[in-house]
Amino acid sequence: MHAFDILGDPVRRRILELLADGERSAGEIVAAVQQQFGISQPAVSQHLRVLRDNGFATVRSEGARRLYAVDAAPLREVDEWLDPYRRFWTQRLDALATELARGKRSRATQLDPSHRRKQEGTP
Repeated sequence: MHAFDILGDPVRRRILELLADGERSAGEIVAAVQQQFGISQPAVSQHLRVLRDNGFATVRSEGARRLYAVDAAPLREVDEWLDPYRRFWTQRLDALATELARGKRSRATQLDPSHRRKQEGTP
């Protein structure tokens, strides 16, 4: 299965988001995913299996619990694949950051009472 086939599924992306914060038990993952997506425990287990079988997640046993964690290697491969395409959005993101900063300065200036008095010509 191709990495984008795996990452294209919103349930699997959510599981990876949960695992990005650290190792989690299967029960924790199932509870969070069931609450958000309303799918059964076997369906969540199937998504975990796809992530594990394709190298995106690791699992270890601790007593009766199964603990899952992210395996970053396939994500690094995706990042490397995306690298030549970054130029298409990097400039736009930089421009967006500039515009957001301008908007913040403008709002701060409008809210500053001393600036407002200067514009109105009062001390």
